[in-house]
Amino acid sequence: METILLQSIENSLALSGLAAYAACVAFGLVYGLRGRTLWASANGGALGWTAYKLLAVHFDSVLPYFIATLILSIFSEIMSRVLKQPATVFLTIALLPLVPGAGIYYTMRAFVDQDMAAFATQGANTLSIAAMLALGILMITTLSRIIFSTIHSQQKK
Repeated sequence: METILLQSIENSLALSGLAAYAACVAFGLVYGLRGRTLWASANGGALGWTAYKLLAVHFDSVLPYFIATLILSIFSEIMSRVLKQPATVFLTIALLPLVPGAGIYYTMRAFVDQDMAAFATQGANTLSIAAMLALGILMITTLSRIIFSTIHSQQKK
C-alpha cells in the first residue's frame, strides 16, 4: 500500500510539488525561518521541484537539475531583493528537494557492498547532479551581482 501511495505522489505533479513545499516548510522551521521568509523559501522549493519534474519528462540527463536550479536561483535573487534577506536564506531551503540524497545513499551502499562498478556509476551520476546545482547557483549569483553592481554604479553618476 505504501509503495502505491509513494508512486502516485511521484507521478502526480501537483502532489509532488505539494510534498516538496511541505518538506521545505519543515526544514525551514528547523532552521528557524519564520513568516514571509519561510513561505517564500517553501514556494521556491516547490517551484524548483515542479520545474525539475516537468523537465525530467523531456530530458534524461542532469539538464533538468541545472535548469531547475537556474529558475530557483533567479527566484531566490528576486526574493532576496523583495524581502531584504540574503539569497542564501532562500536557496538553502529551496534546494533541498533537488539534492541527490538517494544518489548519495546508493553510492555509499555500493561502496560498502564493495560493488565498485555500481559505486563508480552511481557516484559519477550523483556528482554530476551536485555539480549542476552548484553551477546553476554560481551562474545566476554572478550574473545578478554584475547586473546590480552596474545598476548601482549607473545611479551614482
